[in-house]
Amino acid sequence: MHGSHGYMMEDYRRRFIVSMILTVPILILSSTIQSLLGFTLVFPGSDLVLLGLATVVYLYGGWPFLKGVVREIRSRLPGMMTLIAVAITVAYGFSASVALGVVSGDAFFWELATLIDIMLLGHWLEMRSVLGTSRALEQLVMIMPSYAHLLREGGATEEVPVERLVPGDRVLVKPGEKVPVDGIVAEGRSSVNESMLTGESQPVEKKGGDTVTGGSTNGEGSLVVEVTKIGKDTYLSQVIELVRKAQESRSRAQDLANRAALLLTLIALSVGAITFFGWFLLGESLDFAIERMATVMVIACPHALGLAVPLVVAVSTTLAAKSGLLIRDRQAFERAKDLQVIVFDKTGTLTRGIFGVTDILPFGAWEEDEMLRRAASLEAHSEHPIARGIMRSAEERNSDLIPPEHFRAIPGKGVEGALQGILTRVVSPGYLEEAGIPIQDQRVEKVASQGKTVVFVLQERTVIGALALADIIRDESREAISRLNAMGIRSMMLTGDNQFVARWVAEDLGLADYFAGVLPHEKSGKIREVQGQYRVGMVGDGINDAPALVQADLGIAIGAGTDVAVESADIVLVRSDPRDVADIIALSKKTYSKMVQNLLWATGYNSFAIPLAAGVASGCGIILTPAFGAALMSISTVIVAINAQTLKLT
Repeated sequence: MHGSHGYMMEDYRRRFIVSMILTVPILILSSTIQSLLGFTLVFPGSDLVLLGLATVVYLYGGWPFLKGVVREIRSRLPGMMTLIAVAITVAYGFSASVALGVVSGDAFFWELATLIDIMLLGHWLEMRSVLGTSRALEQLVMIMPSYAHLLREGGATEEVPVERLVPGDRVLVKPGEKVPVDGIVAEGRSSVNESMLTGESQPVEKKGGDTVTGGSTNGEGSLVVEVTKIGKDTYLSQVIELVRKAQESRSRAQDLANRAALLLTLIALSVGAITFFGWFLLGESLDFAIERMATVMVIACPHALGLAVPLVVAVSTTLAAKSGLLIRDRQAFERAKDLQVIVFDKTGTLTRGIFGVTDILPFGAWEEDEMLRRAASLEAHSEHPIARGIMRSAEERNSDLIPPEHFRAIPGKGVEGALQGILTRVVSPGYLEEAGIPIQDQRVEKVASQGKTVVFVLQERTVIGALALADIIRDESREAISRLNAMGIRSMMLTGDNQFVARWVAEDLGLADYFAGVLPHEKSGKIREVQGQYRVGMVGDGINDAPALVQADLGIAIGAGTDVAVESADIVLVRSDPRDVADIIALSKKTYSKMVQNLLWATGYNSFAIPLAAGVASGCGIILTPAFGAALMSISTVIVAINAQTLKLT
């Protein structure tokens, strides 16, 4: 373990284990437990043994709280530590007085021990959340390969420790092996399973120029990977660091728990004092007045309050990480529940960020697939962006290409060649104008008005159809917008593209509004403008989105985006899936709801337990005994623990 959080977590864990072991004989020797379970165990000096065991638990197990109360009082911010310290000190002081015969009554030793155990457990869970990664991420670290096959000159390989690699080295990744570091495929082609990193079960095809991530699993082919990032710069290391920072950030609900603790401390001290002096002045014995006061002050510290927030934080953080939702700032995560508008960047966020065919417009009896197949057969020999877009779309449809004959490029206009003996061309609208070939088709006019690039496919001088190309809208974007609309959240878009393209994307997705032609430095200003009316979340992936991500009430970065965008965001979507925006908002609502429910459960019983403990109903013969009060606290603790776990089911 490294750093103060690691030391504190181990310290709480160690004290919890020791206290739990000592609690067992304390429970066995306590008369209250013996009467409840129907057995008796008394021997000479048993009260002193019980006192000795309880003293160790009080001093050793309770030390973090006794030390914490000093810190809180010095800072004039009494909270959870003060409440716990007051409760365990009163319980120990009163019980020790009973054991030594100073006062009469029932000792609280078993309540003291269980209270310290529960509070140590709660703080240990909180430290676990504060310190580290979720179990899923810890497993990723464990499965990272320790060695790599370093390629030497002449093609020979040498097995070297991963930490010896430097950027620029080339490593061989054999079929079935894990990719040792982040890099770029230099040679080879294979499918790579990235499910442990992104949750995406479908293997991703990788070829020359594609990036691969350390920790992913190579499929059937061999890959030569050029190392680009090592050590703490790798994607996986950055993911772990993001989660660590997220869990270090303080939860607003935890602050709410501290405020509740402060209120209960004031109530415990004031009601305890009133109880003592009230009964004493009414003529009751000193022992009775002290017992009533001690009962009030012990019961005022609910066991469950120490677990109310840490349990929910631990569950929600693990759920988020396993779902590819990396929370860098917990307060920002809690703000997600209040968002009214989500503003999306267009390129790479709502769209795939790649040029491709969006519309296939066949003329006459031609089929879409056949027309695309013929266009791709020619464009396969071109390196133009339009050609790559057509080829990409043909590959997605598994088109079987036709080898062209007499292929040639038409400078600035397109390409041509013979397909199955027929002269075929893929050309721009300018070519048709020069050749005097008229085209009047409302479908073509519509896609052109959307700002899309249109090319035409000809056989001889007959136009057989048109292809419209643009940045392809993600299929997931439509579902994401639909889910946000159903949640009552308005979706907007920011883009540097022209008005026509922006309008097409906005209409296609059903966005509430859009801002077109926005320059990079203007994006944060647009977010400010929307913030004048709404609480705003911003989703982006590029360097130019960073200022807007910071300006928004909640900044969400697409995981495949730039490091700058990721560092500027409050939450990172590992899978680069816009649907996860709706997931993070839903999880935020559920998490905060569970925290509030737990705090209500943890403190609710005090409204009647404290007055009963003080003896307000003694005239009716009703006095809350320490044992019954402890039972109420135990029930409250169980409810809080179960309620936190139900977050997994919602």
